Amino acid sequence: MHIAISGNIGAGKTTLTTLLAKHFNWDTHFEDVENNPYLNDFYEDMQRWSFNLQIFYLNSRFTQIQEIKKSEKTVIQDRTIYEDAFIFAPNLHSMGLMTTKDFENYFSLFNLMESFISAPDLLIHLRASVPTLVNQIAKRGRDYEESIRIDYLKRLNERYEAWISTYNKGPLLIIDVDNNNFRDEPEDLGKIITDIEGEINGLF
Repeated sequence: MHIAISGNIGAGKTTLTTLLAKHFNWDTHFEDVENNPYLNDFYEDMQRWSFNLQIFYLNSRFTQIQEIKKSEKTVIQDRTIYEDAFIFAPNLHSMGLMTTKDFENYFSLFNLMESFISAPDLLIHLRASVPTLVNQIAKRGRDYEESIRIDYLKRLNERYEAWISTYNKGPLLIIDVDNNNFRDEPEDLGKIITDIEGEINGLF
């Protein structure tokens, strides 16, 4: 089975992926932050590196999905290929940080890739307000994230809301991170686990 977690920068995807994998004994696929050759460059000069970064993510996520498909175990994935295509790339394009021809090229490649993949068996979406995102980004203290602007997070949040409100590719569980502190409160994590068990049991 393929479980995936979506959500804005700082929503808690990696933390929840780790906690759920430990509880359910699932395999994990994390976003490749450490080995991403474009991330620092992108935050220094978004316009120059936006297309390169998005292609890197598209390739990385597509490769992950192929590996998940071959796996005999249940795998939980930190971030989905859909977020690259429906949130990050269009946002960069609308901000004038990716040219129209690059965006069209990117999207036609995504459409081709999408024809070869299946949607997750369950999508868990982390919804968080901008103040919560800012607070959590500051806590983890990644150097390259210091330059992320509040208006950038706000734009992404608006796109996430638009995308998740029309998501129809499979079962969806939405978690309100403003009111669920699964990082520090076992009871809050327990609520999420109970909801996931309900969703998973409904799949069989």
